[in-house]
Amino acid sequence: MAHGQQETNQGNTDQDNVAGMSALDIADWRLRTFALYDTVRRIAADSPAEAHSYWRHQRDLMFATHPASALTPAAKAQFSGLKTADYDPIYRFHVPLTKEGAGREMSVETGTDGVVNFVRLGTFDLPEMGQLAVWKLQGYGGGIFVPFRDATAGTPGGTYGAGRYLLDTIKGAFHGVNGTGPDATFVLDFNFAYNPSCAYNDAWACPLPGPSNRLAVDIPAGELY
Repeated sequence: MAHGQQETNQGNTDQDNVAGMSALDIADWRLRTFALYDTVRRIAADSPAEAHSYWRHQRDLMFATHPASALTPAAKAQFSGLKTADYDPIYRFHVPLTKEGAGREMSVETGTDGVVNFVRLGTFDLPEMGQLAVWKLQGYGGGIFVPFRDATAGTPGGTYGAGRYLLDTIKGAFHGVNGTGPDATFVLDFNFAYNPSCAYNDAWACPLPGPSNRLAVDIPAGELY
């Protein structure tokens, strides 16, 4: 995972205050994001497509109006909504977390947060798509982190060239687990894949997919670029 040669804690900025953004602004953004995904999970229990519509609307509203939006003031003035694909149920999966690769550690020197440590929890095997490493951030907040890059990345009309996020529980981006123990399956829905903040503003530093989080297939679902 790298942004150039740097990698940082999820959602951190290169400075404490970006374009007048306060610590309270950032805290409110995160609280709203947790509340958003809580509502999304409830709606998705009956209709993932309706949950997706709600998610799109609320994210557009937050990006357009919230002081902690990654958009610059100039970008906000021209903003008409994030480019997001319509819901496609073929990109929603229920998969177990296998132990493949579990325990692997990775330490990355960054220009903003010093050394950031990750430990691999295992692997998601996606039917006819490939594998994605599942990471835990070894630091305050912890959480499950699954970035990915697919074959549409960096292509005309495609997705953000550096990759997107599928799960990031430190910010509430999570779609649930069915069952418990070794039989549990995670809900992975690429329709809710989203771009890291650094896709919209260089002031944000974001961890991005490495080789074990890259898929060779097109995934034209979720937030585009």
